[in-house]
Amino acid sequence: MTGDVLAPSEPQVVVGIAQNGPDHPSPVQAWLKSPRTVVASGTAVTLRRDAGTPVAEGEIAVVIARGTAGLTVQNAGDYVLGLSAVDDLSSPDRVLADPRNFESKSGVGYTPLGPWIDTEASLADVLRLRMRVDGRDVADTSADLLPVSIAECLAYVASWSTLGPGDVVMTGAPYSQSPVRPGQRIEIEVGAVRLVTPTR
Repeated sequence: MTGDVLAPSEPQVVVGIAQNGPDHPSPVQAWLKSPRTVVASGTAVTLRRDAGTPVAEGEIAVVIARGTAGLTVQNAGDYVLGLSAVDDLSSPDRVLADPRNFESKSGVGYTPLGPWIDTEASLADVLRLRMRVDGRDVADTSADLLPVSIAECLAYVASWSTLGPGDVVMTGAPYSQSPVRPGQRIEIEVGAVRLVTPTR
């Protein structure tokens, strides 16, 4: 018997980390993305044709294990179930009209996640992050190139809002963005986790 492949988590909250890229003049901030945009690896995503050039953003996804009240930089790992791969698909051309990113980030299926959670990975690991489009390497970076560490990002988020089991924090895209066209295939690797997203 076969069934639909599911994403490895069903978050109630998906948090994106903004401004965690190279030489950004502003401090890290967070924003919310609808959990209804989360889809499994292998799911074909229809890219919007009415919002400018779509962009794939390969990111490390942190899946939360328990309520984050009390989370600090020092103990952040105690609150983490594991790490995975996520594609924060976006329509950045919309930002001029919508600086809050609602339109840019709200496409149907615009958060491919998975296909599994690496529960052995540590926040201290220097995880390699790679992205390919149609088999061509477009990004090869790692967690240690995030200007603000994953633990610091989690502590920042927890200082403002409590997350719960299964919630996902996308930690930013250090040199891991690429424009994409309908029909292209996006692959994102975070450590041993390989996320595949065909587009149409």
